[in-house]
Amino acid sequence: MTMNINWWAVLVAGISSFVVGGIWYSPGMFGKAWMKDNNFTEEQIRKGGNKGKIFGFTLMFSLLMAVNLAMFLATPADCPANCAPKADIAWGAMAGFLTGIWTFCAIAIHSLFELKSWRLIFINGFYSVLALILMGAIIGAWR
Repeated sequence: MTMNINWWAVLVAGISSFVVGGIWYSPGMFGKAWMKDNNFTEEQIRKGGNKGKIFGFTLMFSLLMAVNLAMFLATPADCPANCAPKADIAWGAMAGFLTGIWTFCAIAIHSLFELKSWRLIFINGFYSVLALILMGAIIGAWR
């Protein structure tokens, strides 16, 4: 079955999570609390890890999330005009929110077993919810 997917919207939606993450985890928002609850120093963040690998995989996973969300919002190419509701910005944002609830719960489950704080669970979980709402809105609006 062929699906009607706007691949430009998927690309922009996937990249949008970088923008949200950059703001969300900035020192002016939740970055300092996130670092504190993970016991990270600025030195560790600046010099630790392979940044190309981290950001490369992050982009790949963000795009995969956007593709998955686009498939939920897509209608089959051979679908007559009245066989399924067309996605719009409101339904896209709602689908993103509902998907975000799944990811929030998964983050919470893993974090509880890793003995992470509730503050860290909320920081990471709500980032996921917000990023997916924006992804869904972009995909829904750009049909």
